[in-house]
Amino acid sequence: MQPISIRLLNQQLVAPQFNSPAEVVSHMGAIQAQEYRMMRWAVGMRTRKPSARAFKKAFDSGEIIRLHLMRGTWQLVSADDYWPMVELCAPKAIAVTRGWMNSNRITIPDEELMRVRDLLVQTAADRGSVTKEDFVTALAEKDVRMDDHRLSYHIRMAELSGILCSGDLLPMKATYALTADKVGPKVKVDRDEALMRLTLKYFQSRQPATMEDFVWWSGLNIGECRKGVALLGDALQLVKWKGRDFYLTDHCRTRGFRQGRFLLIPPYDEYLISYKSRDIVLRDEHRHLAHNNSGIFKPVIALDGIISGNWAPFIKDCQVEAFDGGFSTQDVQDAWQAYSDFLST
Repeated sequence: MQPISIRLLNQQLVAPQFNSPAEVVSHMGAIQAQEYRMMRWAVGMRTRKPSARAFKKAFDSGEIIRLHLMRGTWQLVSADDYWPMVELCAPKAIAVTRGWMNSNRITIPDEELMRVRDLLVQTAADRGSVTKEDFVTALAEKDVRMDDHRLSYHIRMAELSGILCSGDLLPMKATYALTADKVGPKVKVDRDEALMRLTLKYFQSRQPATMEDFVWWSGLNIGECRKGVALLGDALQLVKWKGRDFYLTDHCRTRGFRQGRFLLIPPYDEYLISYKSRDIVLRDEHRHLAHNNSGIFKPVIALDGIISGNWAPFIKDCQVEAFDGGFSTQDVQDAWQAYSDFLST
């Protein structure tokens, strides 16, 4: 088994199969969207013809939705997967959020929760797509004032209840809209079907991956993850590699990889964050250069799938730093040009 090339192919990082951003997000099940600007490249680089405008069109039309979901963090999901994902992941995410509130000594009574939620809903209904600052203004008009931290919890609980989701894409600021307007009315979902869907999408796009990887990524408990694998039956095959158990699907991609390829990978990308154990593509002595122990992930460069350096996405010219001095800025020019072309198309 060649785990690195298999991951690159099935994560759509080499020889991508899809034309549209929505197809990519659907294939992946969910894509980390912690960095508002770089989530666009995370999706775009996985399409055949990366285009920032194509991403914005899919986002604004509601084909792609951004919300807090797994592990209490931001994800992108497709509109078709929205309600199954909320059904499956929101209960755990709500529990995690309440735990954070308790640790920060924040208590939100039910009466306050419902009153503020009604005002958030009315504001979004009136304006269509709103920023947090719009919410602050609307609440103040009703003589409701709170600090930013408390308001963030109110917004997050509305997201996890399936009431608010992402609005239109702005250059720097997140916006919110009514889910009913952006996605459509709530759809009744069978939990086992949702679990089976999530499990298949995870392994089809992250294979080879372990059970521990799936538990980490999904935020579900191990019992639910084992059930998801069991529900798929023979669609998943167990393969041992260097003493570890990995799962592969029947339709695993294995051809299309070519050597000598640089990839400019955004921070929080699924290529790293999808896995609890990242040693297959990231050497231990370089781990602190890719992410820290607080969950902050940096922009990284992959050479033939191995994380080998850092890059700077928000400057005019290409600037890279190889971990072991194994390549120069000139070597990465083709990858930088692909990123630049994405931004301008």
